[in-house]
Amino acid sequence: MHHRAERSGKRRALLTSLFASALLLEGICTALGQTAATDDLSIELVDPQSLRVCADPRNMPFSNEKGEGLENKLAELFAAKLNKKLDYVYFPQATGFVRMTLGAHRCDVIMGFPQGDDLVQGTNPYYRTAYALVSKTGAGLDDVTTLDDARLKSKHIGIVAGTPPATNMAVNGLMVNAKPYPLVIDTRIDSSALAMIKDLTAGDIDAAILWGPMAGFYAKNANPPLHVTPLVKETTGPRLVYRIGMGVRSADQNWKRQLNRLIQENQPAINKVLLDFGVPILDENNRPIGPEAAAKSP
Repeated sequence: MHHRAERSGKRRALLTSLFASALLLEGICTALGQTAATDDLSIELVDPQSLRVCADPRNMPFSNEKGEGLENKLAELFAAKLNKKLDYVYFPQATGFVRMTLGAHRCDVIMGFPQGDDLVQGTNPYYRTAYALVSKTGAGLDDVTTLDDARLKSKHIGIVAGTPPATNMAVNGLMVNAKPYPLVIDTRIDSSALAMIKDLTAGDIDAAILWGPMAGFYAKNANPPLHVTPLVKETTGPRLVYRIGMGVRSADQNWKRQLNRLIQENQPAINKVLLDFGVPILDENNRPIGPEAAAKSP
C-alpha cells in the first residue's frame, strides 16, 4: 500500500511538472506570437498600411496643406521606402499640438522634433542646426559669428520673443534696440519669421535672428538672397545648436526602431531635402555640411 501511494505521488508530481512545462511552453509561444504581431506594428500604429503624419497646415518651411514643406518631402521619402500611402492630420503647431495629434492616436509621427523634449519619444536625430543671424549681404555683418560682437551694439535686431537667443541678446545688452516678434501665433494667419524677413528686406531692422531652417529658407528665397550665419560660437546664455529627430509615442518602441533604420539608411537623401530648402546643417564639430559631404553615407 505504501509503495502504491508513493508511486501515485510520484506520478502526480510528474504530471504536475509536465503540465507546468506545457503551460510555460504555451506562454513562450504566446509571447512569440505577440512579438511577431508587434513587429508588424499593428498594435502601435493607427493604420499599419499608412504613414500617418502629424503636421501643421501652414508652417513653412516645415509643412503646409499643399505638401510643399521639407517635412512633407521627408514624409514622402519615408512613405515610399515603407511602401505605405501617406496621410496627414493637420493641426496648428501651438499649445496642445502633441496632445491633439500624436497623443490622441490620430497620427503616428511628428517629422521634426528637438532631441530631449519630453513631450514625445524621439528617434535618433537626422540633422543638427542652430539659430542663425540673417543680414543683408555686404551690410558689414557677414562675418559676425557671435552676439557679443561690438558691431551689433547699435543695430536694430529682430528676435522672436521667448526663444533661447533672446536670452543671449539680453546678456549682451542687445534688447534695448531689438524688435520683438511674437512666439505664440496662429500659423494659419501669421508668420513671425516671414514678417521679420520682410522688415529686414525693407530696412526696418538691420538683422534678424531665426531658427536655422527658417533663416535658411527665407534668406534663400529673398530677392536678393540674404546672408545666414549659424550662431555656433556662443559662450554665454542658452545653447543655440540642437539635434532634430522625429517624435513618436513613448510606448511605440518598434515603430521608433523602424524609423531609426530608415534615417540611417537614407541620410544622404534626407540631407539633400534639407539643403534644397536652405537649411544650415552642421556636423558634430559645428561645421556647415555642404552638398558634397551631405551626399555621403554616414
